[in-house]
Amino acid sequence: QVQLVESGGGLVQAGGSLRLSCAASGRTFGSISMGWFRQAPEKEREFVAAISANGGFTGYAESVKGRFIISRDNAKSSLYLQMNSLKPEDTALYYCAAGPYGSIVSGRSADYWGQGTQVTVSS
Repeated sequence: QVQLVESGGGLVQAGGSLRLSCAASGRTFGSISMGWFRQAPEKEREFVAAISANGGFTGYAESVKGRFIISRDNAKSSLYLQMNSLKPEDTALYYCAAGPYGSIVSGRSADYWGQGTQVTVSS
């Protein structure tokens, strides 16, 4: 079992930055791949970014590539998402997820989910 708790969301103007964090507990953090998904109102949940267990592989949705950076600190059992050059269309509830890298990076699924943190980007 893995418990995930996101933080760092908020309201920001377009062009601004936010850093999301996800604190993990339970199963050894360094042995599981992690990722971020998001869901905007009346839209399906979509993949944002993924990172392998040792941080050696990362993947991004085309819509965030070059603007968002995923990272992790296994010593702190924490996952991060640095979001730069934010756009109004980035507004969504952002979820931290854990599971197989292939499942996460393909956007199919994850084994464990957090409750989400809201990001709102004003124009």
